[in-house]
This record gives sequence, structure tokens and C-alpha cells, in this order.
Amino acid sequence: MSLRAQIKAWRKTEQTIAIVPTMGNLHAGHLSLIKKAQTLADKVVVSIFVNPLQFDDQQDLHKYPRTLAADSEKLMQAGCDLLFTPDTALMYPQSIALQSVVHVPGMDDKLCGAQRPGHFDGVATVVTKLFNMVQPDLAVFGEKDYQQLLLVRKLVSDLNLPVKIVGAPTIREASDLAMSSRNQHLTATEKQQAAQLYASLQWLKQQLEAGEYDVNALLKQTRSQLTSSGFTVDYVAICRAEDLQAANPPEDKNLRLLAAGRLGSVRLIDNIGCSLA
Repeated sequence: MSLRAQIKAWRKTEQTIAIVPTMGNLHAGHLSLIKKAQTLADKVVVSIFVNPLQFDDQQDLHKYPRTLAADSEKLMQAGCDLLFTPDTALMYPQSIALQSVVHVPGMDDKLCGAQRPGHFDGVATVVTKLFNMVQPDLAVFGEKDYQQLLLVRKLVSDLNLPVKIVGAPTIREASDLAMSSRNQHLTATEKQQAAQLYASLQWLKQQLEAGEYDVNALLKQTRSQLTSSGFTVDYVAICRAEDLQAANPPEDKNLRLLAAGRLGSVRLIDNIGCSLA
């Protein structure tokens, strides 16, 4: 049965539908999103598509792990109702060069948007296409990619798409490293170093909650901690949680603390919430 036929059959019996978009190489973090979706909808669709439009580095695209057989087994065990695995020809039939692109202003000029030109246009475009194809009632995204989560929420609001966007907490390894498909590329030594990303954000949070509001000094110290641990730092930021604009504590109280950097060839990101209320 085709995707559209299955969606139509579910709609006939008034069942609600959730989508969990992924690029495969599934781990416990992805499975937690599926579990969340299952509590909110009658049927859960998981998509697996390594989206070339969101990769600014072609080498990164080519080495992204493709593990469809293992992913399918995990999804079966998790009780996924439908696995959707489109290929590039289906998603971009006129070629990537001729593809209409969805641009969400306000996200491409900061943090990961500034570090990865074109990345969020690729995300916005593929998410819009998946929403049009699956026509879900809701979609679940992980908070690990917090900037992406806000981008999708703005996309849905700006384009009046009838999809509820649900954020789910970051799932972490025993070391508190945020789970990511990229973690498998870390060496044993780099994995130990990688735990400092979360530890530095926790330190930053503790300073803010203790009443230290010299943003420039705090960011400098946090960057220094990461550099000393072996990171090449892309950014460390104290932002307003609602729009990722630079925060001015204590006037701004609902904060998001974000960091990104490289260990060897692997780029890692993380973020945590911080409330000064």
C-alpha cells in the first residue's frame, strides 16, 4: 500500500497521525521520540531520509551512516506503524539544483545557521515536504537540536500548517554526552573529552543561577574550559529560549544555553535550559 493510501485509510477511521522525521542510524534518542509520539497519536510514521539539501559539507553527507536494515528492526520492535524511506529522486524529482527552497528568516544568521550556510533552508524544505506527504496531526522533534526545533515551530506558524510541533527531552549517554549518530565517529579518548560539552553548560547554568550576569566573562570562561578539553569551539551562547536572540540576564529570565564545537573531525552540539525566575 502506498503512503497516501495508508494515510487515507487511517483518516477514514478518524485516527490521529504523528510523524518522527529522522535520517536513520537510529539510537535510543530517536526511539524516545517514537515513544513520545505513541502517547500522543493513534499511528506513528517514522521517515528515514539522509537529506542532501541540509549538508554544507559533501564529505559529511557521504560518510553519514546508512543502517536501514538495523533501523527497520528497531522500529519494528518499537511498534512503529509505518516506515517511510523516500529516496532523493522522490524528494527532489527536478534535481536539487532546481528544487524550490523554504527559507525561515531569523534562524540562518546565528549559531548553527551561521556556522553551516544553507543548512536550515535544507531542513525547512525537507520538513515541509514530509509534512505535505504524510499530512500528520503532530510531529515530534528532539530538544538536542534546539535551534532546529524552534525553526520548525516558526515554519509551521508562518505557513499556517495544521501540524502540532512537540519537543522531547535530550537523551544522554552515561557520561551525559547527548546521544547522536555522530558519536560513533569519536575515538575512545574523544568520547571522554566530549563529556565536557555538557559539563561546561552545566557550569555556565550554575553561575547564572548564582547571580553572575557578566555574559562576556561567562562565555569566555566556558569557551576556555572547552578549548582546554580539546574542543575547537564554534560557539557558546546565552540566548532567550523563545527566539535564540542574545539574552540580557537578569532582565531575560527564560534562557537557553547552547554550545557547539569539534573534536577531531566530529562536530558536536548541546544545549540546556536555564530559568532565572
